[in-house]
Amino acid sequence: MTKHIGILLFDGVEELDAVGPWEVLSWWTRTSPDDGYEVFLMADSLEPMNCAKGMRILPDVRVDAAPPLEVLIYPGGRGTRRHLLDEQRLEWVRTQRETVPLMTSVCTGSLVYAAAGILNGRPATTHWSTLDRLRELDQSIEVRPDDRFVDDGDVITAAGVSAGIDMALHLVARLAGVERAREVRRGIQYDPEPPV
Repeated sequence: MTKHIGILLFDGVEELDAVGPWEVLSWWTRTSPDDGYEVFLMADSLEPMNCAKGMRILPDVRVDAAPPLEVLIYPGGRGTRRHLLDEQRLEWVRTQRETVPLMTSVCTGSLVYAAAGILNGRPATTHWSTLDRLRELDQSIEVRPDDRFVDDGDVITAAGVSAGIDMALHLVARLAGVERAREVRRGIQYDPEPPV
């Protein structure tokens, strides 16, 4: 039986927050279908989502029509600012928490999780520029400013933008083993060597 990984899209989503994990997870699920996972992009509508820097992305499925999830990935981006004050969105996150075994976020997606109350008393991280905001949203969170991602069992939060790739590779290792994650890393030729 196929297990589903959903990456949430919304207007103002940071491109690499969504596309980085998508690259990792789609490479894995397409080259190793016997592992039993599928990844898709979901949004409130099937209209193109306007991302933070101008890219437009088409969702695969509407949120209300998505199959049950094994993993939810909540990216960040300027669009999350609205979500922090959107009680309907926060209630949706709480509902997901009740049924989705593994909740993950990238960048300021963790702020939405904090606002929804699902990071209460947990270690977590976010983009370096919003670490103080994470603390403000819930003072019980153990903010980890130096971690690329924080795995707290059924919740994983990743720092900003490119850290979502590291988190997604970690996710593959958790779900399918370290060797599979190494295959994916080699397949997407992810060997960071910053030029500066």
